[in-house]
Amino acid sequence: MVSALAIDVGSSSVRTALVSDAGVVSHVHQRRLTISSPQPGELELDAAEIGRAVLELADLTLADGGPCDAVGVTNQRATTLVFDPLTGAPVGPTLGWQDLRTVLDCLVLQGEGLRLAPNQSATKAKWLVANAARDAQSLRFATIETWIAWLLSSGASHVTDRSNAAITGLVNVGVDHWDPRVLELLGLDPAMMPRIVDTIGDHGTASALRGAPPITVLVGDQSASMFGQSIVHSGAKITFGTGAMLNMVRGSQGPAAMTPYDSGCFPIVVRSQRGAVTWGLEGIVLSAGSALDWARDEFGIIDDVAASASVARSVSGTDGVWFVPALAGLGTPYWDFGARGGFFGLTRGSSRAHLVRAILEGVAHRGADLVDAAELETHTTIAEIRVDGGMTANEFLVQHLADVTGRPVAVSSEREATTRGAGLMALVGAGFLSVDDVESLWLPTATVDPRLGDDERNSARAQWRTMVGRAAQTIPELSAVSF
Repeated sequence: MVSALAIDVGSSSVRTALVSDAGVVSHVHQRRLTISSPQPGELELDAAEIGRAVLELADLTLADGGPCDAVGVTNQRATTLVFDPLTGAPVGPTLGWQDLRTVLDCLVLQGEGLRLAPNQSATKAKWLVANAARDAQSLRFATIETWIAWLLSSGASHVTDRSNAAITGLVNVGVDHWDPRVLELLGLDPAMMPRIVDTIGDHGTASALRGAPPITVLVGDQSASMFGQSIVHSGAKITFGTGAMLNMVRGSQGPAAMTPYDSGCFPIVVRSQRGAVTWGLEGIVLSAGSALDWARDEFGIIDDVAASASVARSVSGTDGVWFVPALAGLGTPYWDFGARGGFFGLTRGSSRAHLVRAILEGVAHRGADLVDAAELETHTTIAEIRVDGGMTANEFLVQHLADVTGRPVAVSSEREATTRGAGLMALVGAGFLSVDDVESLWLPTATVDPRLGDDERNSARAQWRTMVGRAAQTIPELSAVSF
């Protein structure tokens, strides 16, 4: 049996594991990362801490179950840093994808004809260079997979793959070179930029690890999650975590521009290999698991997120209560940053259980919004929804998602499918598996069928859209902002 070391750097933790050619994940080690917020809306990490965690956890995983035959790196895509290539040290903080300090930059750049969002890497890199007080040529730009490949290769590889480069806001529509006009507008020197490479390929040797295995995959987390759920040629999945993301395969035909579609979805690179790009789309829910965290930590109506399913099931319905999970605004398809979360239909008889059930039903409806948007964009029907992420342990949520979409929902046997996907993709890159082999490895832990009839489901969806309208434009000046 062959295996790959999967290195999975998320928004708040680092995870390493071995993934076999049968798709089995083992010898897992995980560590939380330090996250700071110097000012409201700002979110910083420490690239040096991330690097130490990767090397230490990788060593533990390989000591437990190694050696490995290949290495795959997956990462939260837009987290951004700059570093000194001579010292190998980061220069300044690492800006997390949720960091909003560059909102004004994005609005100013719209006047230059450049449409960028603050959760992309582009304006984060501009801010980092401006605050480094260094000549840009002496710095190197990195998203997290670039940083990890640099460290693993002992400085030999300064590369980024197409799935990560595609969402930076810095590339041409073919995602094969950096856009010189955008770099110039942002004050980024071309010498800073990593070489854009295939997702699956030869990315150097991990000389910093025991056995010096080859690095055969660099891939963004949502693309890795798709691969981990054996979505390789067609299909869609939703990952339910702090937020929720739907990703769907479209094929070899690329978009006309790297900007959002009218549907509220936007283009992504699923993977590339030997120069061939597989394209997909993405839709985003900004508040999913975070709504339950709020209910526990700030609202106090649940003691344990894991108990929310049993609380929701303790009543037969919400008694007319609705909840719109817009704690950070609404993403796909509405893109209303001024929307705010709210309960609607409260009465003196509304109980804690009604509120908890309404929260879970609201998150499920937002998942259905993503499905509707993806089908509208592609003019196709999603026959089955595959799901992963921590929230999929909540059986009530999964059932209600099936009910309001009218689709069967298949639950990944590996909750953290990004890790599995990075490992399997690395084995494809090393020649031990084919993409078709991975497609055949899908074995969900459960498949949940819808229980609502069409009339009942359509009525519920119509009521939901009315509730979204009530939450919309709570802060009109923010609702007017578009990225």
